Amino acid sequence: MKNFIILLTIAFGLFLIVKVCFSQKGNDLKSTKQKTMNTINQKDHVIYFAGGCFWGTEHFFKQIRGVTATEVGYANGNLQNPSYTQVSTGTTGFTETVKVIYDPHIVNLNLLIDLFFKTIDPTSLNKQGNDIGTQYRTGIYYTNTSDAPIIKERVATLASQYSEKIVVEVEPLQNFYDAEAYHQKYLDKNPGGYCHISPDLFELARKANPQKVIQENEKPYKKADKEALKKVLTPLQYNVTQNAATERAFDNEYNDEFREGIYVDITTGEPLFVSTDKFESGCGWPSFSKPISDSVIDELSDNSYGMRRTEVRSKTGDAHLGHVFNDGPADKGGLRYCINSASLRFIPKDKMKEQGYEKYLPLLVKK
Repeated sequence: MKNFIILLTIAFGLFLIVKVCFSQKGNDLKSTKQKTMNTINQKDHVIYFAGGCFWGTEHFFKQIRGVTATEVGYANGNLQNPSYTQVSTGTTGFTETVKVIYDPHIVNLNLLIDLFFKTIDPTSLNKQGNDIGTQYRTGIYYTNTSDAPIIKERVATLASQYSEKIVVEVEPLQNFYDAEAYHQKYLDKNPGGYCHISPDLFELARKANPQKVIQENEKPYKKADKEALKKVLTPLQYNVTQNAATERAFDNEYNDEFREGIYVDITTGEPLFVSTDKFESGCGWPSFSKPISDSVIDELSDNSYGMRRTEVRSKTGDAHLGHVFNDGPADKGGLRYCINSASLRFIPKDKMKEQGYEKYLPLLVKK
């Protein structure tokens, strides 16, 4: 009898341990999902658009000035951490969706919605372009309840222009899971890839929210001529930025720099990267998952030295920075911006205000 009581006590203890573990696992999943849904900078807002194949929808929104980031994934389904293969069956309840993060001071939600409507047939149920299935249904999903009246008003206005029923879902976001890394920025990496959205619409998106023309004397960052740069840059900095040279791996200023701060173009002072997007890649050069904004860099084909690569240059300074590769961390978008230290100047967080970069401090909030 004594042995039976001991065994019973041990079994009950194991039951409690398993229960606690599963409870904690559930909390961890809930926490992870919440981070996925709401990770944005303090000044930015987020909205989710489902418009058929998410490759084209993401590429479309990336063109709009004021959109600070995009991410493709799966929304409002009934599985945890679904794969593309599972979603493709059309039985998971998920729809291919684009998370759009935007600065409301630059572009408003009304314009984003109206532009979205130009990319879809709002009367087509579970079909856009050549794609058919519930995973291609259209929808607008929100995390901020104050967005709901705006969305519904725009849908009502759209409905007045059609005799057929509008089938665009308007719902709160229930869940959102990042798609696999190869889906992120797919059309950037595969310019000839399939897209159900006309190239003319990409051009429309680029021109939809034009920036106020700034006179030359008002521009905060300006490209310097090469003779002026020779006087202020070291020979290595000049050779890297102006002649596309490459500094030595591991033997450079910022490879091991992981303090909080901002990285700016050494030739113009324009902010390019932040410390929260820097990671240790082991390649020997500073590595970032993304730039501050796609608008501050240019990406160009580079076939030098018998290799096919994508060069990264600063847009304002036209300085060579490095290259971007598709082998970055999957949880950060799958990209690795491999950048020469000689192209950058690092400003630590406690110096940013005095050097005129105070407005970028919110970007240093841990994600």
